[in-house]
Parts: sequence; structure tokens; C-alpha cells
Amino acid sequence: MKDLVACPTLVFPTVDDTNTAYRGVIALLIINKAGGLIYNRTFGEGLNQLNSNDYLVLAGTFHGVHAITARLNPLREHQAAHYHAQQQHQHQASGSLGGGGSSGGGGQGGPLPSRPEPPSGLEVMETENFRLQCFNTQTGTKFLLFTDTMQANVDVAMRKVYDLYADYVMKNPFYQLEMPVRCDMFDRKLNSYIREINNSR
Repeated sequence: MKDLVACPTLVFPTVDDTNTAYRGVIALLIINKAGGLIYNRTFGEGLNQLNSNDYLVLAGTFHGVHAITARLNPLREHQAAHYHAQQQHQHQASGSLGGGGSSGGGGQGGPLPSRPEPPSGLEVMETENFRLQCFNTQTGTKFLLFTDTMQANVDVAMRKVYDLYADYVMKNPFYQLEMPVRCDMFDRKLNSYIREINNSR
């Protein structure tokens, strides 16, 4: 019987093989921008339990792997070169139109060039037992949602979890940034939403 799925440097909890009836959202972890675990919650009985130390190690290790994978973007140099070429072409086009002083608005010079997307790092990892989806916010907070491999609309569920976090944690005047999340209202709303997802399966 498998207790853990081992990756090169990560060990993730898996769905217990003896409980094949369990499906849906399995667990949620929230990691702050420094790599510290600030929230973890399991839903249902299908997950092999880890102790609190294991969860802390998991959060820190994932944070490091995420930072490494964000730098392993093979298209980064190509995207930067394409962006600079696009900027030069637009600058030359606006100069040939006799635009005198550039207003910076780009009104008749065509649409503004799009900046290359920043590398996102590890977003999805799927094994035979579970699927891990990572949502990295603009401030560096990471939401890790563990689901079974057949769970649909994980992106929608992740966005809703983030909305609940924004509404009930970030708007809480007693919450300190980057600190562990202890908010009863967030727990209740999250449990209600995940129960609704899991019961609809």
C-alpha cells in the first residue's frame, strides 16, 4: 500500500487506496511569499494524514521548486527579443508618420505592444492518485489545491477559494499579513463551499 508519492524533491500526500469512494477536493494549503505554511485544511477522510512538521517541510520545498521552475522558461529570451523588436517597429512606424512629439498614447499608431507574460513556475502536477493545482497571486501567496484526477473546473474552484480568502481573511482588520490564517468565518465559508463541490460529484 502506497503512503506517499515521491517526486525528485517533493513528497506529497495521496488518496488512500483503500478508500476508492472518496472523490472531489481533498486538501488546501496556503503558502506565504517567504515559503511559510500559513493555512492547511483537509476535507473528508480520503487523505493519508501527515503531521504538522511534514506540512511545513512540504510548503517550504514546494516554494523552492516553484521558484526554480519559474526560471526554467525556455521561451523567456525569445519573448524578450520579440517584445523589443515589436517596440522598435512601433517606434519607427510612429516616427515615419511624422508624429513630431510622441504623446505616448499610441492612438493611431496601432495597439500598444503586449509585454511578455512573467514566468509562472509550477502550476499543475498530476499523478495517478491526485492532481495538484497551484495558484500564485501577484503578491507571491500560493494556493495549493489537491483534488482527485477526475475533478472538473478546478480553476473555477481555485478562484472561488481565493475570493473567500480575499473577503474573509484579507478584509479582516485583525489579520496580520504573512501570518497563519485563523479566521472562523473563512473556515466556515470554505468548508461549506468544498462540501457543496464534493456532494455534487
